Amino acid sequence: MKRLLLLLLMLVAAPAFADSNLPPAPLANVQLKDPAKEAQAQTLMLTLRCVVCQGQSIADSNAEMAGDMRALVRTRIAAGQSPEAIRAWLIARYGDYVSYDPPLSAVTAPLWIAPLILLALGVWFARASFKRRAKR
Repeated sequence: MKRLLLLLLMLVAAPAFADSNLPPAPLANVQLKDPAKEAQAQTLMLTLRCVVCQGQSIADSNAEMAGDMRALVRTRIAAGQSPEAIRAWLIARYGDYVSYDPPLSAVTAPLWIAPLILLALGVWFARASFKRRAKR
């Protein structure tokens, strides 16, 4: 019983140890001096998902990993890389999940097809319901 309680306590406390005590990456929270490059970086950061938070973009997340990704984006933009190349590199490294707009593939097909199937089922149920009410 004590072991189970200890294990449960460790699982609950685990998120508290997720971030390190290291200072943030140099460009994590500092904008680029060139406004055009910073605009490119911001636009790209809004389209990339934080791999820790899962529901936020790296521009909005306070997670340490998101800060590292923001710094990486800004560093590469400042070095002259295109946002498309940076996006492709991040997708190659973290998978399609890092993008808010994953491409259609065998793995992501259910994400694209499920809403259409649910919509068709909803229309079918509504039609059947209206037909039953009209017969009464």
